[in-house]
Amino acid sequence: MQKKITLPRSAIEEAHTGLAAGGIPIGSILARDGEIIGRGHNQRIQQDSVIKHAEMDALEKTGRLRAIEYQECTLYTTLSPSPMCSGAIRLYGIRDVVIGENKTFQGDELLLRSEGISLTILNNSDCINLMNEFIQQPPEIWLEDIGR
Repeated sequence: MQKKITLPRSAIEEAHTGLAAGGIPIGSILARDGEIIGRGHNQRIQQDSVIKHAEMDALEKTGRLRAIEYQECTLYTTLSPSPMCSGAIRLYGIRDVVIGENKTFQGDELLLRSEGISLTILNNSDCINLMNEFIQQPPEIWLEDIGR
């Protein structure tokens, strides 16, 4: 029997942390052997940063790992990874990505799949609702975040 893949509650908590701090509600977790080794949330607004997407924040908070260690990790993210985050996933050789939702934004999923990276898309209603509510409030911040 195949194990059911779910989004860790801590990824959604990270998204809520970002929203509560005035940012975009996207959270990410990096796990190895089922243990969280890094967690982060989008902090572009809070830190006036061009690169602090949730996945980038989680990777930074994880710290340096050997290449083989990244390859043993699963990245969990509440939203489909942007081109920048997809590049980091590819660079560090992360082989498994679990995506909370891709209804509000679909990142570079085709590119990731073409590189042999396993993607599991959950379309989690909590993630979809959180993003839909956010997008309606300050659409200009959301559009900036996705490069439009």
